[in-house]
Amino acid sequence: MLIHQGSRPLESGRLLLRPFVPGDVRDMFHNWCSDPQVVRYLSWPYHQSIQTTDAVLHSWVEAQRQKNVYRWGIVLRAEGNHVVGCIDVVGANDSLLCAEIGYALSRRLWGQGIMTEALGLVLDYLFGCGYIRLCACHDVENPASGRVMKKAGMQFEGILRSARRTNRGFCDVAQYAILTTDPRPAIQAPPALAGAKIRYENPHERMLMK
Repeated sequence: MLIHQGSRPLESGRLLLRPFVPGDVRDMFHNWCSDPQVVRYLSWPYHQSIQTTDAVLHSWVEAQRQKNVYRWGIVLRAEGNHVVGCIDVVGANDSLLCAEIGYALSRRLWGQGIMTEALGLVLDYLFGCGYIRLCACHDVENPASGRVMKKAGMQFEGILRSARRTNRGFCDVAQYAILTTDPRPAIQAPPALAGAKIRYENPHERMLMK
């Protein structure tokens, strides 16, 4: 049974995922919203002014009043209470108990296992709310995002041709998903993640990850 609980704070050893507040506008703008490289494979354009970020943030803060909205700012504890990225439910079908997750992270923090850790927290939380299937997808030209999904326990399901429109234009996307019945990996600290080997079960997935 699905019981919406909203964006409650979630914690791990080095991360805090929390609802956004109006004071996050400068961190949002400087850490990811204004960076063309961060949004290259996403569907929204980079912000050319902090006023654009402020308008988006205002709408997010208002939406958070609803229990069926799931959106968190990612805080790296070692850096104080500053948001360095976001992770949220970008689409859901409550009748089928499934939801799609999207995310973005400051470019200076890429490759450190931060988004894998954040995704693991969100998967656990959403399963606890009652969802039975959680999915995510990425532009096939952005295999690093697929590695995040794989490390969090999601399984590669296939490629959807010309299924999304990003800042590159129409693109093929790789689809990943995880069910409540699927095994979950133990998400390790960054040094362990750096040395981990990914096992590819599907030849198309192997091609994407090269």
